[in-house]
Amino acid sequence: MQALDVARNAAAHGIEVTVASAGGGALEDEFRSCGVGLFRFQRRVPFDPFLVAKLRNLIRDRDIQIVHGYQPVDGLHLWAATLGLKNVRRVLSFQGFIQDKKNRSTARFLIPRMDANVVVSRGLQKWLSETDGLDTTRNFHVIFNGADAKRLAPTGRSIRRELNIGSDHKLVGMVANFYRDRRKDQPSLAKAVVNVLSQFPDLHCVFVGGVEPGAEHKLDECRVIVREHSAGNNVHFLGRRDDVPDILNELDIAVMSSFHEGLPVALSEAMLAGKAMIVSDIEPHLEASSNGEFADVFETGNEIDLAEKLLAMLEDDDRRIDLASRARTFAEENLSIDSHLRELKRLYATLL
Repeated sequence: MQALDVARNAAAHGIEVTVASAGGGALEDEFRSCGVGLFRFQRRVPFDPFLVAKLRNLIRDRDIQIVHGYQPVDGLHLWAATLGLKNVRRVLSFQGFIQDKKNRSTARFLIPRMDANVVVSRGLQKWLSETDGLDTTRNFHVIFNGADAKRLAPTGRSIRRELNIGSDHKLVGMVANFYRDRRKDQPSLAKAVVNVLSQFPDLHCVFVGGVEPGAEHKLDECRVIVREHSAGNNVHFLGRRDDVPDILNELDIAVMSSFHEGLPVALSEAMLAGKAMIVSDIEPHLEASSNGEFADVFETGNEIDLAEKLLAMLEDDDRRIDLASRARTFAEENLSIDSHLRELKRLYATLL
């Protein structure tokens, strides 16, 4: 979604974008409709010389000055395609964690060969260094992810109406997939909510997000927590949805409970939608909230602390509304697609 937001808005910032894809995907039609040049190729083997040749021809034909990859495998093909092209600069983005040894080795090879490496938070930069053993001390630039506020405009669909939740009942939610790795922490929110229900029996909570193969046990854990506390009428597991802007629009509080992150676009989206946020105290969340100035912060993995933060925010409507308003202003300046593209254009200018 980050790359799509960039493609949709780059022209307004004076950046001409060409998108090269080594396969299809769920967003292919949206890329085609946003007015950029889209070229779809096929990668038949992990490193495909035929793909390299096609990319090289595309770079020459369209007089491309900067190539920008978002995954190590993309970066490797772009690096090979630009060998000998002295006027082409190379950029590689790190959006999140590197999942396997092969990609870590590829990243280690590419980092010193890029003209710039972009990381979405200082917390992720630290993780890549300390956990993945990558040299992030030179030629790294922090550019926060940014979401497109236009994409977050509600369409009129109502999750409250769908679930029969009254307008006078508080609604909290978390938008995040269930992943195999230790990344998101939905169980802490489930435990916190069932604790809060004793004082706010009309509270409702929605979990929005798909389940990665191999992560089914994490969803099952949340369901067990809810079932054991007879909270099934108040806690709703919605799965993957295409109406996230409408769901955000009706939340009173958005929660981002994570163990590790790069910098989640879902957090930027919630703040841009004008939602009061409660976030776990990992470094990227603190960066995105200006060290907790624009979100309430709880101790990571501590459902009791999260429950206390939820109660305090539910009991103080004025503070919640004020926090949401200030968070939106901060996000527009620092976590929007416009702020992302301004920083990206500044980096590109230095390379050229």
